[in-house]
Amino acid sequence: MSSTPLALFVGLPNPIISDDEFALFRETNPLGLFVGRRNQREPEQTRHLIERFREAVGRDDAPVFTDQEGGRVQHLDAGPWPLFRSFGQFAELARRDFDLGKKALRLSSQAMGAMMTELGLSSGCSPVLDLVFETTSAVIGARSFGPDPDFIAALGREVVDGLLETGNMPVIKHIPGHGHATLDSHKERPVVNASRETLTATDFKPFVALKDTPWAMVAHVVYSAYDAELPASVSPIMHDVIRKEMGYDGVLISDCIFMESLSGTLPERVKQVLDAGFDIALHSHGDIPESEAAAKAARPLTDAALKRIAAGKARLGNLKIDVRAAHAEVENMFASALVS
Repeated sequence: MSSTPLALFVGLPNPIISDDEFALFRETNPLGLFVGRRNQREPEQTRHLIERFREAVGRDDAPVFTDQEGGRVQHLDAGPWPLFRSFGQFAELARRDFDLGKKALRLSSQAMGAMMTELGLSSGCSPVLDLVFETTSAVIGARSFGPDPDFIAALGREVVDGLLETGNMPVIKHIPGHGHATLDSHKERPVVNASRETLTATDFKPFVALKDTPWAMVAHVVYSAYDAELPASVSPIMHDVIRKEMGYDGVLISDCIFMESLSGTLPERVKQVLDAGFDIALHSHGDIPESEAAAKAARPLTDAALKRIAAGKARLGNLKIDVRAAHAEVENMFASALVS
């Protein structure tokens, strides 16, 4: 096993790590694990799964991510875990009472962050900073705070800071923005034909405002004003746009490489992401042959990526919070404002 982890997140098909998977992870040393709904049944099982992955790779701090935004995208939605509201609902509350909306969102983010940190989860890959218009693909919908980039940035800041305070890593997504994409990148390749001026004033703006966030997830969307052929996640041109024009210097991880916006074999997709200059390829599904193929195509993290990861970890706080009490308080705030 290389002492430097591979620039790769792997996934699992089941709620346990088999002996063969354990051996594969020990041999290949992927940076992190992505767990979904299929992998998480109840707290003790989730904790054991995370501990077993970290034992396999020999790193107590190996990152384990999930999708936990709230609303329809929350993979901790079974058993004893409380259900959290969508960003669209918090946006509605903030439009009625901006200060109350921000307060509720900060507290909800702290509760969600504390819940994940207690389980050993490093991140819920949140918040979504994508704009949403009438023409935006329904894959975004209530995951977004709305069409106003300044409003999104203000609310997104509450999520970022609330998560950091509780030791959970925020990941702003999907940089540089899905707002002008009319297709779902899970199923097709979206092409955005908006001008550079339009993108700078809309989709890019919340990401620039929150560019101090330690991690960001890159969209599988083509921005033809910059690169007419390749989605951002595999485009060296868009890598330079994100790093230089937008000024983002945190960790850049691709969206899941299984999504149909990309082309080529799984190993080719891993290589495309890393060749474009991004820090990490996210392979969030997969069985043993697929994980092995992805690992063979990956390469060790660069020194620059290791420094970015370390800088992000240094910003994590240790705020302790009563998750259920905080969740109940948020619900009371919505009730007091008569927002369902």
